[in-house]
Amino acid sequence: MLAVENLSVNYGAIRALHQVTCRVEQGEIVALIGANGAGKTTILNTISSIVPSISGSVSFEGDDITRMPPHLIVRKGICQVPEGRRVFARMSVQENLELGGYILTSKQDISQGIERAFTLFPRLAERRKQDARTLSGGEQQMLAMGRALMSNPRLLLLDEPSMGLAPMLVEKIFEIVVEINKTGTTIMLVEQNASMALSIAHRAYVLETGEVVLSGDATELSQNPEVRKAYLGE
Repeated sequence: MLAVENLSVNYGAIRALHQVTCRVEQGEIVALIGANGAGKTTILNTISSIVPSISGSVSFEGDDITRMPPHLIVRKGICQVPEGRRVFARMSVQENLELGGYILTSKQDISQGIERAFTLFPRLAERRKQDARTLSGGEQQMLAMGRALMSNPRLLLLDEPSMGLAPMLVEKIFEIVVEINKTGTTIMLVEQNASMALSIAHRAYVLETGEVVLSGDATELSQNPEVRKAYLGE
């Protein structure tokens, strides 16, 4: 479904990614794990065309999207939930969701999208008229995910969904990620909580200083002594 080939990205004089190659098959959850600054978010931002690459390519369902503008990438079927949620603080929950569905052309599709978000995240339904800034961190994360799902993406890019959340909420968010995947949405997941990410992913890539150093079946990687020592606190 997604093929990233020899992708290199610089931030000024700093090399963020160096010839990264990875792939995502339809129906998978693929995790990217690694320390802060390893390049995980940069991969998602480059797929979304928020950050330009200096070399390499990104293709989605056989089409080259390397130089495609971000709004057209959303229309292609890829949507990103950014690190830090970035909800529209002074707009209501419902208005945030409506903005997420900006590519939808009928009121019925928008209504169905909002109802889907409220079914996945009942707490949002209770707060539909509240400003997003009044929500808790967990509720804002739910809103950011619901907003991304409004465009009916075939590939969802999830960046640090558990950041800053209480452990109980982290489990809930990951249960919902699995549920979203089961309904047919393919997921690429960047996550600091490597143990949780590997527990729900099918495959994973380990990044260090902008390069892929390990990849494979998520369960096997979770048993790898190097991974356990570096990322699972063992």
